[in-house]
Amino acid sequence: MSVTAPQGFSAAGFAAGIKESGDLDLALVAAPPGSVGAAVFTTNRAAAAPVIVSRSHLDTAPAVRAVVLNSGCANAATGEAGLAAARATASVVAETLECRSDEVLVCSTGGIGKPLPVPKVLSGVVAMAPRLQTSPEAATDAARAIMTTDTVPKEGVHHGAGFTVGGMAKGSGMVRPDMATMLVVVTTDAAAEPEVLDHALRAAVDESFHALNIDGCPSTNDTVILIASGSSGVETDAATLTAAVGEVCWDLAKQLAADAEGATRVVTIDVVGASDDATAGRAGRLVADSALVRSAFFGGDPNWGRLLGALGATDIEFDPSEFGVAYEGIDIARDGVLAVHDAAALHDSIVKGDFTVTMTIGTGPGKAKVLTTDLTPDYVTFNAEYS
Repeated sequence: MSVTAPQGFSAAGFAAGIKESGDLDLALVAAPPGSVGAAVFTTNRAAAAPVIVSRSHLDTAPAVRAVVLNSGCANAATGEAGLAAARATASVVAETLECRSDEVLVCSTGGIGKPLPVPKVLSGVVAMAPRLQTSPEAATDAARAIMTTDTVPKEGVHHGAGFTVGGMAKGSGMVRPDMATMLVVVTTDAAAEPEVLDHALRAAVDESFHALNIDGCPSTNDTVILIASGSSGVETDAATLTAAVGEVCWDLAKQLAADAEGATRVVTIDVVGASDDATAGRAGRLVADSALVRSAFFGGDPNWGRLLGALGATDIEFDPSEFGVAYEGIDIARDGVLAVHDAAALHDSIVKGDFTVTMTIGTGPGKAKVLTTDLTPDYVTFNAEYS
């Protein structure tokens, strides 16, 4: 159970015919009257129509009654027709739920440049709305309906002291920090003011989706939405809500990494010794941008020189004589030079699958975690063919 785990929320997934395969391709998550929301959107300058429309709706008021999401078409690079399509979708949802259209957020994912098949979407919304349910199965149907190159639905839940946070996500490519990372809907039955909700979401995103770098390319459609129904009657403090939302977001981010296109292993880069946390996070993300580094991850090759070279090519100030690297807790470089280590033990610890690399870049208090994956031949083949 995910988005329907918190009280007050219902969901549905539907096959509207957007995908030629006939798979589920339209999802709806509904919230009770009085619910409020916050969102983080892509920083891509070519933001898609649904991003533009959803931003404008949240700018009008924080009230959110529903999120409608489609896969199979990104409705990106579609001009005024795309904006009209997103607005029409919101309007039909609003009619079915008897709310204002600016209380509906719209998300799309799929191929860029293709017009959204509006009649299919609108008729799908009308057919889907009566199927809204609070069951775990309904939540999973919604999670499946937003999948594109994903191989599995991604869901998460956290039970707090009298309140619950749930979430669903999609994404396996075009994932890069400083945006929201594909499509994510997080729900909670905690009571929270819009300002608290916005703070909790942004803090959680910074430490989860913004810490994820699969292929260095933010999408045109990336959106993370958090909705609070208040149905539990529990008003949490900002720190408690942020921690709970952060736990669900981190779980979903790990699932995104595990399902990345062509990936065979998830690598956690722990950066320590930076001047501050922000610098540590940026260092980890920039190192994860390196094709050389991620190719070494694929080979299970603890080539610490590639990490050093990648960091040295950035504008981050550090002293190479303080640089160190450890794979799975085994030091292979310390104080800028090779460290004596048991190569056989190291090999055994990293060839099994996922692993953690600790990168020391100084003696400061700053630290951060970054999630990435290996760069595989399958990733190249897939993205050479996928459109």
